[in-house]
Amino acid sequence: MKLHARYRSKPKSRKTTKPWLFSLYIGFFAGILWGALKLLQFAMKYTDVVPGFLLEPFYLHSFLLTWQGILLGYASLIVLSLAAALLYGLVLRKLRGPWPGIIYGLAWWAGLYLLVGPLTGMVPAITQMDINSLVTDMCLFAVWGLFIGYSISFEFTDERSRESAIMKAQPAK
Repeated sequence: MKLHARYRSKPKSRKTTKPWLFSLYIGFFAGILWGALKLLQFAMKYTDVVPGFLLEPFYLHSFLLTWQGILLGYASLIVLSLAAALLYGLVLRKLRGPWPGIIYGLAWWAGLYLLVGPLTGMVPAITQMDINSLVTDMCLFAVWGLFIGYSISFEFTDERSRESAIMKAQPAK
């Protein structure tokens, strides 16, 4: 006996996440969140590196200290986060756990503060920076990378099932 087409069950389709779109989404919010923290760090004088340090080769330092320069710097941090998240999502999304993201963020810090930054004038040489600025910005990039990396890998690996299995295995308090 054949079932009418209306009563046949439809095959369940798995909803798949597009890596590049999800990465851009994570990158945007990483830029908003961690860019705001960079602004706060600079305002509270934890770091001497202006929020618009990525724009130092293109704008005068005095402009980057104005409110327009601060806003432009904030936007540049969002663009950096979009690019970094897109790169992570396309290349490293299958890595598991928090450590790849932390290492990724520290690699960005090293690239910007040790290699590209001093050569282009974005940041002073590491020997000319104070320890507070170095440590503050290094930690910021570490948690920024953690946010990007773990958020993306959580979506594209079985971290959800692994974490729920860990939670079920723990005794109730």
